[in-house]
Amino acid sequence: MRVTEEQVLSRMRKICLTLSGTEEIRTYGHPGFKAQGRIYAVLEEYKGDLSIVVKVGTGTQDLFLADSRFYLTPYIGRQGWVSLKVHAAPVDWREIRGLLTGSYQLAVRRVSRRAPASRLL
Repeated sequence: MRVTEEQVLSRMRKICLTLSGTEEIRTYGHPGFKAQGRIYAVLEEYKGDLSIVVKVGTGTQDLFLADSRFYLTPYIGRQGWVSLKVHAAPVDWREIRGLLTGSYQLAVRRVSRRAPASRLL
């Protein structure tokens, strides 16, 4: 049975909203999730493919792109983002949980690395 966009979003909510500081947002008309002011996941349809957009980093991006279920996310792909085609294979929610959690960690880690100027004095 093919999962619907609402079913995917519902499962994404269950995963993402357990991550500290996460809030659900809409970005360019698509549902997404952010923490500490940084977006880390989006659900969108692109060229007819329902896709989950996550950041994996530029260092590991090629590993994902070697898998035909993934493609370079338009506009932001060169910054380490990939999109997973939801209907390209049976949905593996353990894998998706790992992708969402990893993307969250990249977003939060980047924010926490930037120390305010007052901390440097």
